[in-house]
Amino acid sequence: MTKKLRYTVPGMSESDAQRVIELLQGRLDATNDLHLTLKHIHWNVVGPHFIAVHEMLDPQVEAIRGFADELAERIATLGGSPVGTPGRLVKSRTWDEYSIGRATTQEHLGALDLVYTGVIEDYRKGFEELGELDPVTEDMFVSQTTQLELFHWFVRAHLEDKGGNLSTAGATTEAEAAKAAG
Repeated sequence: MTKKLRYTVPGMSESDAQRVIELLQGRLDATNDLHLTLKHIHWNVVGPHFIAVHEMLDPQVEAIRGFADELAERIATLGGSPVGTPGRLVKSRTWDEYSIGRATTQEHLGALDLVYTGVIEDYRKGFEELGELDPVTEDMFVSQTTQLELFHWFVRAHLEDKGGNLSTAGATTEAEAAKAAG
């Protein structure tokens, strides 16, 4: 990603474009990982609420795949070259591999609560820089975060009691969250 750009969008310096591309590539890696994780959960979820969760996840997968495409196209628009290979994803990952295999809906949703939290926090960190560097990409991040937060709420609605307390409160690992939710 440190190659000299041949061009970028009008009104943006090459150094700003390079930084925006780095931020976009980080979200591209995260969205590629997230949609694969969601499909993994979709295939491995069991229990009494199987069909509800199984069917809830497919629209999330499709939306997040769309996010990845949008992020990659923005990288190309800025003169960069998006990288969506499995090797890149594994090499650049700053988070652990999703750790839950075949498990109940509640266990997966508990772990997914932490996954969404991490992804959303990283998007929000990008807002801070992008406001100065590129409001167009900032708007993309805000729009995608809006959807991610909605999907997160769908997950959390399964994890909260009538008082609004999350069963996963205080969990710091997927395994802890799965156990607390299960």
